[in-house]
Amino acid sequence: MVNTPPDVAADDHLRKQCRRIRGARPTAVNLAWAVDRMDAAVQPVKATAERIAIARQEATAIEKEEIDNCRRIGENGLPLIAEISRRNSGRTVNILTHCNAGWLACVKHGTATAPIYAAHDSGLEVHVWVDETRPLNQGARLTAWELGRHGVPHTVIVDNTGGHLMQHGLVDIVIVGTDRTTFTGDVANKIGTYLKALAAKDNGVPFYVALPSSTFDWTLRDGVREIPIENRNPDEIRTVQGWDNHAPRTVLVPPADSPVANYAFDVTPARLVTGFITERGICGASEKQVRKLFPEKA
Repeated sequence: MVNTPPDVAADDHLRKQCRRIRGARPTAVNLAWAVDRMDAAVQPVKATAERIAIARQEATAIEKEEIDNCRRIGENGLPLIAEISRRNSGRTVNILTHCNAGWLACVKHGTATAPIYAAHDSGLEVHVWVDETRPLNQGARLTAWELGRHGVPHTVIVDNTGGHLMQHGLVDIVIVGTDRTTFTGDVANKIGTYLKALAAKDNGVPFYVALPSSTFDWTLRDGVREIPIENRNPDEIRTVQGWDNHAPRTVLVPPADSPVANYAFDVTPARLVTGFITERGICGASEKQVRKLFPEKA
């Protein structure tokens, strides 16, 4: 067997591209996790063709694992909704969610939507309040579309409606996804999630976060102070996109010369989180309970 000399230029290019992809979403942790896993898989191999084959194999493995994780999140979250339905004598369970944590984001099932789909498919009566999720409207554009395709009853609401609905007993449970969650229970998610958690706490509404283990950050302890928050392009707030006579259109909303700050995420402290729905089960939002569910991370 002939040893193939390392291609220094190819290795440098690979490392550069890995850094570039990792840096694309500094708040989220899944992307960096996947890049590191892919990098570790291909680094021992030097032949380009073999690297490509291994990369495809590893990417397929990640896809299958995450699909299965999301499926199990749905199975583990279903009893929460079923119990609310039982207590309410079968009345429709009203669920509030924020942003898009569905199959468009997670290949299949989604995270926050997985228990919803599982409940709907099992015959439980559910209805979802869908936050529009400004400024990019992932809820109004994506989550509503997904739920509609699946036949799940839903209503799109503006982001600030959730508190009002909770005050009037129109929300039974909040289920959201997350871009990064510390092992101590702090949750980074789309901007506005923290306010929903505050409203839920004030009104005695359970607030759950659905996530696979790949979304836990096992290195950070204080999410509020340590998780980097993206400050994105202000034009995302200045303009809004929609459909005008079957054609996409972008329009300006505020005065063109008004300064804009576009913080894309916020952090919900663990004290406001009822629990985590994971592929291994449900646990409380504390270091002790998270580590108990994932003892190998200790």
